[in-house]
Amino acid sequence: MRYVDESLAEGEEILARGRWPGLFWFGAWAALIVLGIAIVGIFIFLRAAIIMKTTDFAVTNKRVILKRGWLNRRTQELAVGSVEGVILDQSWWARLWNYGHVVVTGTGDAVIRFPAMADPVAFRRAIETARAQGREVHLAEQDREAIAAVAHEPAPAGPEPAPRKRRRSFIGLR
Repeated sequence: MRYVDESLAEGEEILARGRWPGLFWFGAWAALIVLGIAIVGIFIFLRAAIIMKTTDFAVTNKRVILKRGWLNRRTQELAVGSVEGVILDQSWWARLWNYGHVVVTGTGDAVIRFPAMADPVAFRRAIETARAQGREVHLAEQDREAIAAVAHEPAPAGPEPAPRKRRRSFIGLR
């Protein structure tokens, strides 16, 4: 089971899961085939495969998560409510192959720089969706009824407010 799946809280659901661009896998296989004869390609392929298989990144309705590592695990998590901005870093070459980097900035000095991922625009959109859902106000049924009851009550009768005098500015113009 992946780290993100293991760490979900009750009521938390994954909105988007990041994935590596196919171009990166192609490069790893090409290194294995071309340089495999010199044994160097095997090490390049194994390193790339381990990094890509042990890095997990996702957006849930409550958090933005980046997990790296196999033997030594390093995670960066940021609550969706703490996200201040999302930056998409994509060169023309990356746009051509539909991959790029997403950088999430949070309150304080919290910054999560995600590795290159396939379809970074969809990942960014998922973060913005989670932020928008986090701003919605969810009221209990009895609170909604109390607000509706107050809204439908007539205003209390009292003395009429005095009409406001129109003020003139210093030079007579308003």
